Amino acid sequence: MPNITRRSFLKVSAGLMVTSSGVSFPLRANAQSVKGLCSLIDLSLCDGCPDRTIPACVAACKERALERVPDPVETIPRLFPRGKVEDWSERKEVWNRLTPYNHIFVQRAEVEFNNEKRTVFIPRRCMHCDNPACATICPFAANHKAENGAVLIDPDLCFGGAKCRDVCPWNIPQRQSGMGIYLHIAPSLAGNGVMYKCDFCYDRLLEQKIPLCMDACPRNAMIIGLEEDIHREAERRAVAMKGYVYGRQENGGTGTLYLSPVPFELLDDAIEKSSGRPHMKRVGRRLEEARLLEGAVLLAPIIGIGSGIAAAIRKRKIDESEDE
Repeated sequence: MPNITRRSFLKVSAGLMVTSSGVSFPLRANAQSVKGLCSLIDLSLCDGCPDRTIPACVAACKERALERVPDPVETIPRLFPRGKVEDWSERKEVWNRLTPYNHIFVQRAEVEFNNEKRTVFIPRRCMHCDNPACATICPFAANHKAENGAVLIDPDLCFGGAKCRDVCPWNIPQRQSGMGIYLHIAPSLAGNGVMYKCDFCYDRLLEQKIPLCMDACPRNAMIIGLEEDIHREAERRAVAMKGYVYGRQENGGTGTLYLSPVPFELLDDAIEKSSGRPHMKRVGRRLEEARLLEGAVLLAPIIGIGSGIAAAIRKRKIDESEDE
């Protein structure tokens, strides 16, 4: 089966159509003019990098994340009334799940299909949905989908409220408390840090370079291109291997497609699912649900601050009563 190599993406000239294995990538001088990029992760090619302690895609992405995610303040304010914080600053080395400092990891699934036992490795990161509910629900417009297909969280605008994680079908964004704009506004009442996830290596796309995870993959298991070309290539490979595609309908369609030689229902049953370790169920669209919640979320900061003030007043009255 022919491969689409990273080299095909890197050959850049204005208006030139670069073709590899029948898939075209129209790259222009201004990378921002490249619209609707999509990626394909071929699980028949990923082997989990058995010769490495950490898979190559994870190691490359993690190095970038550690440079871009700052350390929190030394004493993280306790939110009133919950008091809960999510601090990964002492666990930056974790690479087997999603964290604020680890934006991709590889799941392992042991399955039996057609009377054959198989081991399937599944790189997991943000799906970069076509109509991301996370961008719809954010009350501070910290989330948005760029024209080139990347779904981004602006760390300078994010309050860390985690509603984006709540409406994400895979709960992808991860929170690091003790950093961000909330510290300068209402550190004990508003927000809880900054949400982090894969941003498709947006800065590299602007430089007409492919994402680090794809560049590092020794088996070319991940490719990127225009949405229509990637969908066509996914279908071609699925027919050739009698395989299955994930992401075309999930959450209304995503900018990340998975190709698997076994049904995704079997993979979902076989993988470990917990916080930071997403499922692979067939999921419907969450956008409308996000819109219904949007109004409530917009009022949440006001309600939260008001509730905090009211609770503080009640506590003061109780203290005064006990003193008397």
